[in-house]
Amino acid sequence: MRMVLIFMFVLLANSAQAAIEAYEFDSPEMEADYKQLIAELRCLVCQNQNLADSDAELAQDLRRETYEMLQQGKSRQQVMTFMVERYGDFVLYRPQFKSSTYLLWLGPFLLLVIVLAIVVKRLRAAAKPVDVDADALADAKSLLEEEQTKK
Repeated sequence: MRMVLIFMFVLLANSAQAAIEAYEFDSPEMEADYKQLIAELRCLVCQNQNLADSDAELAQDLRRETYEMLQQGKSRQQVMTFMVERYGDFVLYRPQFKSSTYLLWLGPFLLLVIVLAIVVKRLRAAAKPVDVDADALADAKSLLEEEQTKK
């Protein structure tokens, strides 16, 4: 049993070690650019994780590609432009505000306005007084009086 546990720990240690990427940077500014880029770019496989947090193979490839582009002397903006041209606006957590992303940016606000309009309309409809004719009111009074006399 001990041997099995030791074997499992060795396998886990090897797999954990394989996920660590160690890149050497020419300057602290380049390292900061790299970290900021991989935090701002979305993993296309995981979709809700950035490249820094994802262990997907595509994310590893994109991190490597980002590193290589920075090593070639490309700016952060050039790397972002390349990624958008290659993978589309979806690769960005904060896509640019342009005609193709208006719905993405304004959609939640439009949905909120629509929901609020529906709620206000229903509240107004519920707040209208109910018209009751005199005969129905007299019948209700007589029923109440009968109940009170029975008690």
